[in-house]
Order: sequence, then structure tokens, then C-alpha cells
Amino acid sequence: MTLMAASPKIISLYAVRFSLLTILLWYFVCLFISPGQGSVFCDVSFPQGSGVRKLAHDLKAGGVIRSSWHFIIMTRLRGEAHRLKAGEYRFSDEMTPDMILKKIVSGDVDYQKFTLPEGYSVYQAAELLEQRGYLNKDVFLEKCRDKKLLSRLGLTEASAEGYLFPATYNLSQDGGEEQLIEQMVGQFKKVYAGMQGADAARPFSRHENMTLASIIEKEAVSAEEKPLIASVFYNRLRIGMPLQSDPTAVYGVRAFTGKVSKADIQRRSPYNTYLIKGLPPGPIGNPGLQAIQAALNPAKTNYLYFVARQDGTHQFSRTLAEHNRAVKRYLRH
Repeated sequence: MTLMAASPKIISLYAVRFSLLTILLWYFVCLFISPGQGSVFCDVSFPQGSGVRKLAHDLKAGGVIRSSWHFIIMTRLRGEAHRLKAGEYRFSDEMTPDMILKKIVSGDVDYQKFTLPEGYSVYQAAELLEQRGYLNKDVFLEKCRDKKLLSRLGLTEASAEGYLFPATYNLSQDGGEEQLIEQMVGQFKKVYAGMQGADAARPFSRHENMTLASIIEKEAVSAEEKPLIASVFYNRLRIGMPLQSDPTAVYGVRAFTGKVSKADIQRRSPYNTYLIKGLPPGPIGNPGLQAIQAALNPAKTNYLYFVARQDGTHQFSRTLAEHNRAVKRYLRH
């Protein structure tokens, strides 16, 4: 008996069926079987307005999905491409793409980003955290004055004011006020320890440096002027002249917006440098890197005065007569 050779058509049909089966099997593996055992983790930031292609690329690069193309196809076939929620997520290779997609569509974020602006006081930070629904304002302020927490963080001061470094932080779902303060103070200590002149800065202690830096931060708009403003305060402190800084007059009352009233200047407060000589008892906000650098390395000048121009910069003067002329020019007009 002779065996009949399979026709090219039959061979082609089997090849097509095998290819389709292989594709379907790979599709099933890619979408419904996790690629690992949970040893690989991937943090993904998915901003508002981002697309599924970037998301799929980040997941593939992070090693938590096998195929970005299959993830994109699955998302679009299900009609979920426009339902993805912005946020900060953490995934592992133990999760299937189906589980990952459901998590993003439901908005089950692992982190929330919080940015503390430069110069913000603990009161402003607390307000901002509560407004955004992240943390409780009163609890945050209480923790900022918690002696046990401050001691654990290496702070001997009465408050964390001045030591919450302005930066962007990740707030985990199970984290709280104490965890955020730990992150902020930890970042401050890391930054301050690496700054040139921090240890040798005299005649001031770290607390005095941060107090001065917080005032510089509130007074300055232009980064280039911060060392000049620092020089004015250094010169005044050296000769025993009151700092007469507007932001100190309203600290603990309201946020400084650039103007103070006669009542503000006359308000009795240990922070009001119109009524006290020298530095106030502590920082009036949380200064950023440039303000701290200015406090540690002020410019060398003979300036004793400055007044705000209308463009955000300042006019600096050596004598009261020069200053009065500048005030007449920039404020009374």
C-alpha cells in the first residue's frame, strides 16, 4: 500500500490552525497568568491625561507584564482606555494584567503625591494637607509639636517648624501624619548635612541658621537676591539693630502675603522683629535649599535696608537717607 502525501492546502490549513492556537495561547498567558512570584515590584506614576501606551510601556519596563502590546489590546477591547484613574501605583509580578487593569480603573492608588512649597509654615502645610483630603490638620499640627516624635527625629526644638524640607513626597494609603513628618525631617537632615558651611557656620547654631533662612525665604522673591537679603540681616544683627522683617509680624496669625499693617507691626509677639532685637525664638516657615544656602553664605555688603520694587525685586540701601528715598520712589508712588 502506498501512502498519499499530504496536499499543500492541508499542510497550510494545519499551519494556520497551529498559528492561531499559538497566538490564542500566548494571549491567554499574557493576560491571565502572572509573570512571576511576587519578587519584582514596580512603582508607576500615572498622571492625569496620560495614555494607555505609556502605562503599558512602564509596566513592561518594570517587569510586571509580559507584553505591552497585549495589555493595550485588552484595555481597548474592554473599553477601559478612557477610564484609567490618575495616581501613584505599586504593582508586583504576582499580579495578572487583568488585576492590574482593574486596580487602575478603580483608582485604587498606593500613593498620593504631596508637594510642600518653599516657605510654607506648619500651619499652611496642615491646611493644604486637609484641603486635599490627605491628612487631618489638627493631628498634623499636634504631631509637629510632639516631643517624643521630635526627640526620635533628633530635634531638640519645640516644633518641627523650619525642619520640614520643601519637596514632593509620596503618601502611602496606610501612612499618616507622623510618617510624613518623618520623611520631611529626614530629607532636611540629609540636605543640611551635605551643605557647604553648615557645620562651620558661626556665630549661629543650626536652629538660628534655620530661623534666619525662614525669614529670608519669606522676604525674597528672586533667588539671586537671597544672599543680599541675608547680608542685610547679618549686618543688622552684628550692630544690634532690629531686623524689622514684615513676615515675622504676622507669624502665627495669618500667612504673609507681602503687606503688613500698622497693627501688625505693633502686635506683641515673641516673633515680631519690630519689637524684639535679634532673631525670633524659631523659624517662621520651612525654607528651601537656596534660602538655607543664603543663610549659611550671605553676600558681603554694607547694606542695612531694602524695599520692594514693583517687579518682585528689591532696592538695597546702605543708609537711612538712601532707604527713605527708595521708599518714596517705590512705595509712595
